[in-house]
Amino acid sequence: MSVVQILPRTGEPVLPVSSVEPVVGAAPSATNNKPIAEMPAAEPAYERYSLDRMFHARLARYTGGLSPTALMLAWLDWSSHLAWAPQRRMEIANNVIRDSSRLLEAAAHVTTAGLEPWSVIRPEKRDRRFKEPQWEAAPFNLLAQAFLLGERWWHDATTGVRGVSRANEAIVEFSMRQMLDMLAPSNFAATNPEVLEKAFQSGGENFVFGWQNWYGDFMRMLLAAKPVGSDQFVVGQTVAASPGKVVYRNALIELIQYYPTSAKVRPEPILIVPAWIMKYYILDLSPQNSLVKFLTDQGFTVFAISWRNPDARDRNVAFDDYRKLGVMAALDAIGRILPGQKVHSLGYCLGGTLLSIAAAAMARDGDDRLGTITLLAAQTDFTEAGELTLFINESQVAFLEDMMWQRGYLDTAQMASAFALLRSNDLIWSRLLHDYLMGDAAPPSDLMAWNADATRLPYRMHSEYLRKLFLDNDLAEGRYLVEGRDISLSDIHVQMFVVGTITDHVAPWRSVHKLHYQVDADLTFLLTSGGHNAGVVAPPDEPGHSYQVMTKAADSPYVGPDEWLKLAPHVEGSWWPEWTRWLVARSGALCDPPRIGYGDLSGLPDAPGDYVHT
Repeated sequence: MSVVQILPRTGEPVLPVSSVEPVVGAAPSATNNKPIAEMPAAEPAYERYSLDRMFHARLARYTGGLSPTALMLAWLDWSSHLAWAPQRRMEIANNVIRDSSRLLEAAAHVTTAGLEPWSVIRPEKRDRRFKEPQWEAAPFNLLAQAFLLGERWWHDATTGVRGVSRANEAIVEFSMRQMLDMLAPSNFAATNPEVLEKAFQSGGENFVFGWQNWYGDFMRMLLAAKPVGSDQFVVGQTVAASPGKVVYRNALIELIQYYPTSAKVRPEPILIVPAWIMKYYILDLSPQNSLVKFLTDQGFTVFAISWRNPDARDRNVAFDDYRKLGVMAALDAIGRILPGQKVHSLGYCLGGTLLSIAAAAMARDGDDRLGTITLLAAQTDFTEAGELTLFINESQVAFLEDMMWQRGYLDTAQMASAFALLRSNDLIWSRLLHDYLMGDAAPPSDLMAWNADATRLPYRMHSEYLRKLFLDNDLAEGRYLVEGRDISLSDIHVQMFVVGTITDHVAPWRSVHKLHYQVDADLTFLLTSGGHNAGVVAPPDEPGHSYQVMTKAADSPYVGPDEWLKLAPHVEGSWWPEWTRWLVARSGALCDPPRIGYGDLSGLPDAPGDYVHT
């Protein structure tokens, strides 16, 4: 232990213990919409290394928000270990020589009758780039096989090198995959048989339409305009259209109470806590796929939180402010409207993580207002949070903090770019093919319009989220503090219904499954088809949905994800009816609908409220 006391240099100011102070207090009135930034919040007295931060913020504009240092260190880790692994290099070289010989042999016999396509390598089932029959004809089949072999060679080369850290290996493999995806023969008109066939049939008209699509998208990007066709989906008219009333408002949320659509309702209300990364109405899209409408039709009283979109004034809003001014303030408001009733709580994505934190703190403090907890694609352990963790290490978090520091928030463009990279084949290159090379613009949809209606994230909140949850994993490891005291998910004894989606790139279902050994509660786990959004928005009338479901009692032995996958029965159809049956079994008898709001609501708007338009 050091016995030397390090004193500040002469003239150097002593830094405060914390650079930011929490927002103080929720708005006491239902009509108080005073900006959070106007509440008492101390700005840091002195920012160290402001020149460095400014430099990093400007550099981020050219790197898409990625830390060049993090990438450089990952590649250095991999390349240096590979350089000192002669046998591994020899193995890679032998694989290249063997596969190249097989490809050359297939090329030599390309005109031989009876030669089957994909004789050397076949694309995976999930790879949709080469699924059309035109890719089975020469020479395009050989081009596709050569590309797939290259992908396999680089995957073998960037993985399995002894001594490389798992995180750096994942970064190298991911970045190499992104470069290879860009060079796929399906992305170029001259090497894509589908594009050439379309050009021959249309006399090149597809390129004219493709140019028009590209130019329109480019101009909309310059003008920061919404995607084409978004005007068909107007918030409050065609989307987020379920009738209701804002019954409470503070500096961060509007609480919406939806009007009943049945003569009788269950006495326990449902509170929806959405993520604030996007607008709340993912669960109230068009009437035919609105979960809110489905629930009110089933006889439930539904409340939903609509978050205010923060700006530069809200840079000091903390993660815990979302708990206090969000979940807890909403529960207080519901308690005034429906006194004494338990609440069925639902959290989606980051809103589910927040709800878990709030539930653990409530259990610690003896607050028993939650009747059940439902989590949709929500993580509480971030050690295996999918490829999103590639962007989360000390170097990357520091770079993001510097980027946010200048503006006071994380802009929507950085988030959209990160999520697009996770599914570049589906979200970037497939669009290049269909919209620009084939000239077939995808028809607009309510989900696409919602996805374009993005939000910002406050500087302090996002920094705390990345560091405490992603980087340090404090919540899963029992170090997370709420109001200065530890919380533990094991204190949660309320019955839970947890939904994971099979192809989720944001919250992988195996990561969501970890709740089985984190909470001490009866837990029903459901794994549904689809991804992070399309898997959750699964109306019963929409075909193609399926799920597996199984319940674990609090005192039952733990079942791992792979074993769970074998044991859980398959069911065709939407998971929504399965969940509502679970809710009904834990609700009271039907009764008259409750009143709308509490006290004077004259200053509050009808649903979807004002905050959704910010």
